[in-house]
Amino acid sequence: PRYQKAQALPKLLVLFGIRPAANTSSLAAMAKRLVVVLVSATITLASKCPGSAAFIHASCSVQADSATSCDDVMEEMKARIEGQYKAWHDPHNNGTYKILSEGKTELLVTRTSGAKSFGGKTYTDKVLFELSQSADGCSVSACSESQGTSVGDFSTNYCNIRNLYCGSAEGCKPIKHDFSTKETSVSPSIGASKDASVCAPVLRAKDDIGGVFTDPNH
Repeated sequence: PRYQKAQALPKLLVLFGIRPAANTSSLAAMAKRLVVVLVSATITLASKCPGSAAFIHASCSVQADSATSCDDVMEEMKARIEGQYKAWHDPHNNGTYKILSEGKTELLVTRTSGAKSFGGKTYTDKVLFELSQSADGCSVSACSESQGTSVGDFSTNYCNIRNLYCGSAEGCKPIKHDFSTKETSVSPSIGASKDASVCAPVLRAKDDIGGVFTDPNH
């Protein structure tokens, strides 16, 4: 019934972190606000993204500059993935990366959740890296998208990206090349986060906790 829908919409807005204004009384106005929130939750602006079948999903895009060649960046990222689990492991709760496709300047991977995933289930993200050589080093454009329905991600999508290029100065374990990287833009979707302290164990200040409409891919 129309009345029940009108009551449900404000509750959905609050769930997504948006409290309806006191003068937002019409069903149409509340529905419009909810659509804006849902669409925003699925769009990450800064980078080309790999895509997700889930209409509502968490994501994060990163723009960064690495003080080395793009060949070194690509080689290091692939070395970490191919070095699982002896030479390297994902410091964000030991997830598993897998290369889907690769080129000289582009790398598409998946990451599945580790042992601490919420409910003991397996969750998957896709991550796309694009590299561009510059006079000062390598420009990295990356985007990670959850493949399941989610809004909050407790920095998982951000860590999916960061943990493949971060150096020893950030508490990470390089395999072939240890270089510095400056992140110039980090853009999580609405509800997602970008806390670097949860990405590597030496910087982690808190445990990840799953919840309603939360991507528990830890």
